[in-house]
Amino acid sequence: MRLVCGVAPFRMDEKGTIMDRRCALWAVAVCVLAGVIFSGCQSNNRPAFSSPPKEAAEGSLLLPAVEVDRPGKGPVLTDESGLSDYLACAALNNPSLEAAFNGWKAALERVPQVRSLPDPRFTYRYFIEEVETRVGAQRQSFELAQTFPWFGKLELHEDAAAQAANAAKMRYEARKLALFYQVKDAYYEYYYLGRAIQIVKENRDLLTHFESVVRTRYKVAEGSHPDVIRAQVEAGKLEDRLRSLEAMREPVVARLNSALNRPPTAPLPQPTKVQQDEREFTDEQLVAWLAEFNPELKAMDAEIAGSSYRIDLARKDYFPDMTVGVNYIDTNASTGGRHPSDDGKDAVVGMVSVNVPIWQDKLAAGVREARYSHWQTVYAKNDRLNALNTALQLALFHFHDAERKMDLYRDTLLPKAEESIKATEAAFRTGRGSFLDLIDAQRILLEFDLAYERALTSRLQRLAELEMLVGRDIPQASDRQTHQGANN
Repeated sequence: MRLVCGVAPFRMDEKGTIMDRRCALWAVAVCVLAGVIFSGCQSNNRPAFSSPPKEAAEGSLLLPAVEVDRPGKGPVLTDESGLSDYLACAALNNPSLEAAFNGWKAALERVPQVRSLPDPRFTYRYFIEEVETRVGAQRQSFELAQTFPWFGKLELHEDAAAQAANAAKMRYEARKLALFYQVKDAYYEYYYLGRAIQIVKENRDLLTHFESVVRTRYKVAEGSHPDVIRAQVEAGKLEDRLRSLEAMREPVVARLNSALNRPPTAPLPQPTKVQQDEREFTDEQLVAWLAEFNPELKAMDAEIAGSSYRIDLARKDYFPDMTVGVNYIDTNASTGGRHPSDDGKDAVVGMVSVNVPIWQDKLAAGVREARYSHWQTVYAKNDRLNALNTALQLALFHFHDAERKMDLYRDTLLPKAEESIKATEAAFRTGRGSFLDLIDAQRILLEFDLAYERALTSRLQRLAELEMLVGRDIPQASDRQTHQGANN
């Protein structure tokens, strides 16, 4: 409420003292009345939007609020920590998720603001030169006025703000899904890196064994010097590959730490196992789920609904708002010889005013602007739906391709490569096979091992991407199996 007032020099005679007291009482009464009106305007509660939980209203998030420069919350990450622990740490500490949540809370606080009446206006006037009237001189006045928007405007403002809050909530949900995908993608990549390092080390040890066999054969004149050179060259290539993989740890760890809101170089335990769950879905189901559950699309649906309310609001501008008020004028007794019966009587004036919306071009432009904004949101949603469907189809292709490769390497190629290297080594030891054949068999086994782990990791990453796109968990099949790298 805005108060405009000035300082008036009061007269100290008896009548002036009485009038001053009466004016003071009127001022107090007007202020109390204004407070009552103001408080009454807050009683309109229309539950047209999704409220945050009680904990969130008290500042704790679905996830507790993140404070600046404080240690991370959530479980301590150890060698026994699984993916769920990483997701919990990200949910409790990631600043982008906290920012999205606070954006939602801010949008919710907009609703009670727009559904309330404008602040009452209290005005005090002091007549620098008193206005002489038949009943005396007017020296000051007190006015209280309240503006009432045209019927339905407040409700439309509330509905539009409620839809904006719903859109902010869906944006928060979308950010949470994107964050979980970011964590899963980095976590699985970190797992693959550990498995790749382990496989290359195992092949390096195998090649070291082959080299010792070649050296022994060379010493007894059963082998050739070029075979020793080949073994050393292959060992050098594997050592270089191992160093590249180990150097990759730092950026992969930094990527995962970024999602967890940790320093880039903070140590993270190496994941040694991942959960490989069978999922039950069809491609058609995923397309339907995307259209129904994707939070980005639901946010745009809320924005479309809000823009429809703003069209109605623009149409309401053709109608005037009304202001109702009361004005109390303090009047002194007349100073002449004649004193009428109503001498010194204060005046009370009722007031009603309306704005006159006569600028039709401006009003029509406002309606057109609201309509164009509405259609902009509609077409933006259609475009985003097309983009999401394209991303879904690409993720589905990579998911099915990874599953096909997993089956191929696990069931066919890896068993044959292991059988081949055993047979080639046996032939080499008996002099019926060349060392070059043995090196080729070892190289093929290495590539097949890495390709299988890559396909396994890619399947998990694409599954996480699919869940982010459709906006929900994909149902699991009844049978579950755990892939553990150490036992592979």
